[in-house]
Amino acid sequence: MAIKTYKPYTPSRRFMSVLDSKDITAKSSVKGLLTKLKATAGRNNNGRITSRHKERGAKKLYRIIDFKRNKYNIEGKVVAIEYDPYRNARIALVVYPDGDKRYILQPSGLKVGDSVIAAEGGLDIKVGFAMKLKNIPIGTVVHNIEMHPGAGGQLARSAGMSAQIMGRENKYTILRMPSSEMRYILSECMASVGVVGNEDFINVSIGKAGR
Repeated sequence: MAIKTYKPYTPSRRFMSVLDSKDITAKSSVKGLLTKLKATAGRNNNGRITSRHKERGAKKLYRIIDFKRNKYNIEGKVVAIEYDPYRNARIALVVYPDGDKRYILQPSGLKVGDSVIAAEGGLDIKVGFAMKLKNIPIGTVVHNIEMHPGAGGQLARSAGMSAQIMGRENKYTILRMPSSEMRYILSECMASVGVVGNEDFINVSIGKAGR
């Protein structure tokens, strides 16, 4: 993914860069997968300001993401790649044969027309496939990792993030996290194969503090 830079025709444009959005294919989002999140603007349940200088910010709708990947043994097709204002990774819209539509995190290399599937048993090791950690070979990089079985993915969900399976011990799988921490996760937990996409996000310079 390319990074667009600007000529320094104003002080705030100097060193500023943005991501090229050619990878985004969707013209609009699926209405049934959108919801509102209440903006607290730094106020607590009594309406008193507890965190100063915070405002509501730009209006945006939350995309409901399928972190659990619990539609087992049904192959879905990626029909669109979308921007998500609540995260730095792209999201992929997956449509299943029964008409069900779900958003998933877009792993690097997943494109429109590809197929994804989730299963409790073993699967081929392909980008975007989801399965239990016990069925994924040692050395594989994974993302959207559960911390407790059935809880939904909580680890390695940001742009460019992944964890590597280093080994197994009893009922646990040993993962090397992006921070290089070695973490023991129950082997019954689900994870998705691959690295979260939009890896160049870390290289973007916002140019000024107020942007």
